[in-house]
Amino acid sequence: MTKMATEKRAFQPVSGKDYGYANARVRGMRSRLLAPTFFEQLLGAANTREIIQQLSATEYESDINEALIRGLSAANVDIALRSNMVRTYQKVLSFANEEAEYILSTLLGRWDVFNLKSLLRAKHFRLESDDLGGGVLPVGTLSSHDIGALAQLEDVKAIVDTVATWRLPFAGPLRDGFSHYIASGELLPMELALDQHYARWATDRLSRRRTNVKIGRRILGVQLDVGNLVMALRQLQADVAAGDAESYFLPGGAEIDLDLYLSLVAKSDVDEILNELKKVSYGRLLDEVVMTYLEQNSISIFERALEQALVRQVVSLGRGDPLGVGVGIAYLWAKQNEVTNIRIIVKGKEVGMPLDRIRKELILV
Repeated sequence: MTKMATEKRAFQPVSGKDYGYANARVRGMRSRLLAPTFFEQLLGAANTREIIQQLSATEYESDINEALIRGLSAANVDIALRSNMVRTYQKVLSFANEEAEYILSTLLGRWDVFNLKSLLRAKHFRLESDDLGGGVLPVGTLSSHDIGALAQLEDVKAIVDTVATWRLPFAGPLRDGFSHYIASGELLPMELALDQHYARWATDRLSRRRTNVKIGRRILGVQLDVGNLVMALRQLQADVAAGDAESYFLPGGAEIDLDLYLSLVAKSDVDEILNELKKVSYGRLLDEVVMTYLEQNSISIFERALEQALVRQVVSLGRGDPLGVGVGIAYLWAKQNEVTNIRIIVKGKEVGMPLDRIRKELILV
């Protein structure tokens, strides 16, 4: 079968699963997302028990009840939230047509990278598999069973060998990075290899000229841009040589190409970076928070502004074409953001973080 024929077949909607059917289901699920006022109620809870009581009156009820069999604790609430998110993602993928599943699974591939990096760190630092906790979230192609099996392996080498045995697409970059790991004892080369492999792999998969694929490609491009901008800003605080800086670059961004990235990392202060960014859309976004940066002298101000912009841009897709993949993409990001907000509140209140600080960490859409 030719490549063209294979692609044509891959994008034929499954009978009974066109975008109209799937998006109607997704809109129903989206209507049950928590309102901003609910997060204020959670912030007002006196303790974890009250948070659990409030969550038990929502879509999280069954997951909360199952997790609390292990005991009433913030850690078990976290387990419930992750279980709910995994189940929700699987549900959306189950009624997506083939084109939507192709696009969504490509974007969700970033979670496979996240999970593999978490597993590698656990083995590098000799953590027990039970200590992984919220460090993994099986919503990509790696299932809970796959991640559990990898978590039980002895060391970093065993994970690399097993990924190769399973013939996963990450085998090549892991092997390449492992040689550097053996030589230096540092995980960073392996992590960079995974990040860059995903950027190239996802960009290639979303290179076709179909309308819905272009939507996925646009989101991926912004996601990669944000990663490159965050890295460029962080390198202001590190002594990184130009050659080394290039090794951190993620190809495939929408506006931040290699030349612009290298120009940014060559700057000596934030003002120079912001001036260089005036030629792209991110310049105005970062200009809006520059005063807060000057007050707090923290690069995290810019990182948070970029993260918020990414979330809000993706979630806004759900208000567009009712018969396209944007509805599904928007819902999955909104769901992830909701779970992240709840986790921030639970953990913040558990450690006694001031409410104003917790509130600033939330992204409400």
